[in-house]
Amino acid sequence: MKTFIFIVSALTPLLPFTASSQATNRVAEISQENSSHDWSFAPSLYGYLVPESKDFVNANLAVDHHWLHLEARYNYEALDSGSVWVGYNFQTGENLVFEVTPMLGGVFGHLSGIAPGANLSLTYKRFALSSQSELVFDTSDSEHFFNTWTEVTYSPWDWLRAGVVIQRTRTYKSDLDVQRGFLVGVTYKRADFAVYVFNLGWTDPTVVLATAFTF
Repeated sequence: MKTFIFIVSALTPLLPFTASSQATNRVAEISQENSSHDWSFAPSLYGYLVPESKDFVNANLAVDHHWLHLEARYNYEALDSGSVWVGYNFQTGENLVFEVTPMLGGVFGHLSGIAPGANLSLTYKRFALSSQSELVFDTSDSEHFFNTWTEVTYSPWDWLRAGVVIQRTRTYKSDLDVQRGFLVGVTYKRADFAVYVFNLGWTDPTVVLATAFTF
């Protein structure tokens, strides 16, 4: 409950903007007024409201400089664990735009390991597919596991998107190995807010509240 109160308090300042106005776990691309800047920064928070389990916040920071991609995450691969990443940005296409960033990460904290992964997106007009995936090698017990967060969305207007999402994670336990759900997101200038609902109709739903900015 304390986590829920914290998340709502953090998101409340955004509500007046999102109501009047458009991601791995990655939020959709947010338009940048100063896209000519050499460096871009994208902090984000994902608040997980998990039934019969501990609520938590996943914090992320992505930094891009031309081809260079840097990323830091907390509570993503496991609770009380962080990870740092370095990758290479690649983009091609005009009408059908494909972007991919192969990455290598190191995980530390409650979980220790190394993780190759990738962020990718494919957009065509108002349709978009985005995915963030990784293969984590746990060096403490020689196990490995696969994480993914993948969205397919449609944007009837520039400020609104809706679609479906799947997630595979070991951060918390679920009756479903691959969780599936739907999302609705809104964007105003540099701010983005989205609500995800997983497993509705299959088991007790998990709700994720996401907020992100781009500078």
